[in-house]
Amino acid sequence: MVNVAMEKTISVTVRPAEEADLGVLGVLAGALVRFHHEVDARRFLLAKGVEEGYRRWFAKEISNPEAMIRVAVDGDGRVLGYTYARVEGRDWNMLLDAHIALHDIFVDTAARGAQVGEALMAAFVADVAARGDARVVLHTMVSNERAQRLFAKYGFRPTMLEMTRG
Repeated sequence: MVNVAMEKTISVTVRPAEEADLGVLGVLAGALVRFHHEVDARRFLLAKGVEEGYRRWFAKEISNPEAMIRVAVDGDGRVLGYTYARVEGRDWNMLLDAHIALHDIFVDTAARGAQVGEALMAAFVADVAARGDARVVLHTMVSNERAQRLFAKYGFRPTMLEMTRG
């Protein structure tokens, strides 16, 4: 667990996700999907029932030893954000050897600016180090400069730029 004191005397703890978190994880993941879709609906899909789909997916992944799902909670136990990462094998299409993919990091809009993303990234990097894994890959929207600054702070560097036509 990682504890971070935030502005306005709010304390955040990052811990592994539990089954009791699945409902809010689905809601937060749905908000992440909607955020991307609102930025570029031609690139990012928005499937019907996305929250329930994510809830079911995370229900399977929560016990997967190759997956890392963490939540940031406040002192009352309210989930403020989450990360979802997974060990992935060699991917010839992406020219990637085995790696950890940070698939999601998302902070509830009401908790933004309170260092929740910082706490989640610190915990994620500590998890990766504890596993002894070095290569981590993530994708971020080109326009999400705030997230890119956070990722750069933790040693991530740009390596690819996806381009979409149509």
